[in-house]
Amino acid sequence: MELDPADMKPVINRLRRAQGQLAAVTRMLEEGEDCKLVVQQLSAASKALDRAGFAIIASGMEQCFAEGGEPSERETMEKLFLSLA
Repeated sequence: MELDPADMKPVINRLRRAQGQLAAVTRMLEEGEDCKLVVQQLSAASKALDRAGFAIIASGMEQCFAEGGEPSERETMEKLFLSLA
């Protein structure tokens, strides 16, 4: 199943934001920043990745159900969803 590129634009933007947050975490660690600030930035990156994953899976599930996907596809999407939960 292929994902609609138009649906993935916000996901790509979110992943780019997470990439910037991870770069900030690395920089902060290298510069000896306060632990609390590092963990806050890491938490923000983690949430952005989770949200991107949920959006990708939701789009895939939506396509699967709209197209009357095979039961195995539905089971696969369900397992992917639960892996993020």
